[in-house]
Amino acid sequence: MARDRAVLRDAFVGKTEAESASLAARGVRFAGNAFSAVTLVKGEPEADGAAPFSGADGKALRDALLALGYAPEDWNGFLSCNDAGAPLSDELFLSAIVTLDPATLILCDEAAAHLARNVFAEDLAQLADFDAAMLAPGALAVVRGIRTMNLGGFAAALGDNREKQVMWRRLKMLPPLGEPY
Repeated sequence: MARDRAVLRDAFVGKTEAESASLAARGVRFAGNAFSAVTLVKGEPEADGAAPFSGADGKALRDALLALGYAPEDWNGFLSCNDAGAPLSDELFLSAIVTLDPATLILCDEAAAHLARNVFAEDLAQLADFDAAMLAPGALAVVRGIRTMNLGGFAAALGDNREKQVMWRRLKMLPPLGEPY
């Protein structure tokens, strides 16, 4: 029985590694633990070309997730743009989300939210709440079974105490979901 679980686990890991490598070869920049419940997406690469979410905004987001009760390693993320700064295609963006399969999707800025609106347009149009359907900053939407929130400029908010409080209120709407059973 344990051997069967190990074989199954290795198959899942291999599949995710292969899919992630294929997407990375096509320009998607990933960071974090691919098997996490939370996926962060932002449209701006780090100023020094470092890994996504390795700067001050990434640290602040990880600290906030930890304060909400997530494990320190329970996050992953990707950029909604390639190394040249061009937005990912809708297909690449959706493939990255499907590969990571998060329970919670946090769109950190308008560039990421804009791409999500394009990719999920049909799903969003079915939502009764207008703000959720528009992925307005701070509105919680469930899209394809994924809790989705546009923070509306997380990195820019770090320099303003009032705006940091707004971001914290938004993030508090996304506590860990716990086990599905």
